[in-house]
Amino acid sequence: MNDNWEQCFALVLKNESGFVNNPADPGGATNLGCTKATWEEFVGHEVSIDDIKALTPNDVMPLYKEKYWDRINGDVLPSGIDYAVFDFAINSGLTRAAKTLQSVLGVDEDGEIGPASIDAARKANAGQVASLVCEKRLAFLQNLSTWGTFGKGWGRRVAEVEQTSLSMAA
Repeated sequence: MNDNWEQCFALVLKNESGFVNNPADPGGATNLGCTKATWEEFVGHEVSIDDIKALTPNDVMPLYKEKYWDRINGDVLPSGIDYAVFDFAINSGLTRAAKTLQSVLGVDEDGEIGPASIDAARKANAGQVASLVCEKRLAFLQNLSTWGTFGKGWGRRVAEVEQTSLSMAA
């Protein structure tokens, strides 16, 4: 078991900073990386744009813990792999991130990071796995129609996540 949750959460917030509502972004109104739709699902009711603007790190922390960190089994994944998969899940979806990790590990790609995935991750070189996850993440992002608009920032983010993951794995 590792204790990277708070560090990984802080790193995500560094990349997901403040409020944005870019018309080119299919996620729409977003604050601290949390889209309006994701927040509405989490709180169980509709919210306004002003509600999204008002979100604080303390507001979104339980969402990120429950919806992403716990679902990827971040507490039991090796250091470095946990962060690479967590950041990927928030940015591009939980199932995609899980299946990418499973593809790298050579286990069944069911989208659920369970005992077989965790066992394979623990036996693997964490730095190599994190790098391969980031490589596949970047390839996925480069194929999106919005790459021309957001690619520079996404590429920087994936590179930063990879470098931090490698440091955590060392």
